[in-house]
Amino acid sequence: MTSFELRKQFLSFFKKNNHIVVPSSSLIPDDPSVLLTSAGMQQFKSYYTGAADPMVSPHLSLKGKPIGGVNVVSIQKSFRTSDIDEVGDESHLTFFEMMGNFSFGGYFKEEAIKYAKEFLDSIDITIDYVTVFKGDKDVPKDEESIKIWNELGFSQEKGNLKLENKEENFWGPTGSEGPCGPTTEIFVNGVEVWNIVFNEYYCGADGKLTKLKKSGIDTGMGLERLSMVSQEKKIIFETDLFKPIADAVPSSLDERVKRVCADHARSIVFLVGDGIRPSNKEAGYILRRLMRRVLVYENLYKDDGYDTLPLLKKAVEMFSEFYSEIKEDDIISVFSQEKTKFQTTLAKGLKELERVDSLDAKSAFRLYESFGLPYEIIKELGGKKAESLVQEDFDEQLDKHREISRAGQERKFGGHGLLLDTGELKAADEEELNIVTRLHTATHLLQAALREVLGNEVEQAGSDITADRTRFDFTFERKLNDKEVKAVEDLVNKAIKDNLKVEEKEMSYQDAIKTQALHFAKEKYPATVKVYSMGTFSKELCGGPHVSQTKEIGKFKIAKQESVAAGVRRIRGIIEEA
Repeated sequence: MTSFELRKQFLSFFKKNNHIVVPSSSLIPDDPSVLLTSAGMQQFKSYYTGAADPMVSPHLSLKGKPIGGVNVVSIQKSFRTSDIDEVGDESHLTFFEMMGNFSFGGYFKEEAIKYAKEFLDSIDITIDYVTVFKGDKDVPKDEESIKIWNELGFSQEKGNLKLENKEENFWGPTGSEGPCGPTTEIFVNGVEVWNIVFNEYYCGADGKLTKLKKSGIDTGMGLERLSMVSQEKKIIFETDLFKPIADAVPSSLDERVKRVCADHARSIVFLVGDGIRPSNKEAGYILRRLMRRVLVYENLYKDDGYDTLPLLKKAVEMFSEFYSEIKEDDIISVFSQEKTKFQTTLAKGLKELERVDSLDAKSAFRLYESFGLPYEIIKELGGKKAESLVQEDFDEQLDKHREISRAGQERKFGGHGLLLDTGELKAADEEELNIVTRLHTATHLLQAALREVLGNEVEQAGSDITADRTRFDFTFERKLNDKEVKAVEDLVNKAIKDNLKVEEKEMSYQDAIKTQALHFAKEKYPATVKVYSMGTFSKELCGGPHVSQTKEIGKFKIAKQESVAAGVRRIRGIIEEA
């Protein structure tokens, strides 16, 4: 059965069994405890704790509408950064699709186990054996699951039911704290394909377990592993989720390199599709690592004819039908821009890597800082020189560098860091700070233009600015049409072209409000504030920094718009050189 058919069958099966189909959430998580979405239950985390009600609370994946039921099914885009170093073997991946059915009090162990058995039977997959939690001093033995599996023909006596400890059969929480519980796992051909979690506990940040008021079901079945057993392949890279991409790599390349490139190409497509852009921070840093790793291979194996673009295009072709956010033009544009930035220093970096006698964390970080070489490439190409180099030491050097950069910027802004009145603004060095400053000023113009085109009911609902884009949230009930998007862009770019002077005035908060300057309703302002004006077009309370004249901004473009919640829209804007 093809992976596309497996997706459809899975969703259809649970829909027939009264589950509501919920689209995958973004790889950019709402959960601040994780860098990227790493599990299917992440978008449902608040329903297990009681912080949200599936019947009434807005849900982002449903464009702000409530789920409207307690049983759901989804196929979640997921990413685990911990496996980047391991990619290249027969099983480790960065990006994967997690199929899952969930219940927030609608059903529990018996139904969850029977649904799993019934679905696998329906696609002609035979279970080898199952595992159940054997209990410990904190959590009792899962007698109920043992009884249910016994009724289905599985037992210790037959050898197809095994008891395991907490390390194997207790899952969670996702992030530093959250719902968790004992699990039962299903194995096919020696491969764990399905993990059924019985969320009975809440694990605090201190590791202490407390009983949840309402128990729930959280299951996860990797599509890659299910495809492997369904298609009777020995490894995931032989399935139809990978082979077409790997086949775009020249056959002369080492098998491990082919797997790395196929994995990273898939991941790049999904990360860019969710609006992530390469940078030196957070999710953008992960994307940059992946891009630069395949670009190094492209440089090393150019005589063999290796080119990453065919892999990216093949991945877009394979996944865009199911994930509409994947757009080939966006993927190719973002990748090509990063390639242009990187290739100017790549050759020098590789020469420097050859010249270095030994590689420890400090020397490896210098190669990264000076030439942009990812840790994985330094470790791989360093050979014996890098035997003692480990990721943890490298990351420690990176963290130290970021702390120094952050401290320097806090001094630059009077000790207040980079948390601004309009939202959070992030930059790592002078070059990025310059771009962020331009984007920040453009965000003022964007809000003014939105109010001009859509009406004064538009109000800011949040913003976040990095060196790659501005993200602006605002109150509005519907998606902007193409004509409105163009009108907003045109107004912003006219204000830029007019080269308006950016003027700053300091005054009391009360006087500032009287001038009808725009301000963020959720922000708590000090008694004395700064008001920034750009001609008669824009006037806002803000904490800086800004350009001096609007022409410094460059050309503004709306890259993406999306729904955040009921009545709240989000625009991602970028700037280009004029």
